[in-house]
Amino acid sequence: MNFFKDIAWVDAGPIEAIPAPGARQLRTSEGNIALVKTSSGDFHALQDACPHRGGPLSQGMVYGERLQCPMHGLNIDLHSGEAVAPDQGCTRTYPVRVEKGRVFVGLSAIAECGCACAAAA
Repeated sequence: MNFFKDIAWVDAGPIEAIPAPGARQLRTSEGNIALVKTSSGDFHALQDACPHRGGPLSQGMVYGERLQCPMHGLNIDLHSGEAVAPDQGCTRTYPVRVEKGRVFVGLSAIAECGCACAAAA
């Protein structure tokens, strides 16, 4: 999980709103976020744009700890936001917490991608 300064937590709704495994789109001031729930019940949040061609990751298939873009099949690791080899690219991840049956996603004015792509930029 990435660390952010000045986190603003957005209430994304009840944990039951997302089937496991599954994803849904969360619209925020920082753009659309793919909120993902794995079959084990863990939550992850990623920028809702595939690094390949901007496809909506929130419409992709969740399997294990990965999310597959619905447009071209690019696979994203849910923890790092990095594409799984042989695919390339990355997407920003956001911190997630669950409290009292609700999911919260952390937003920040100073957000940084923690994947290898950011170091190369």
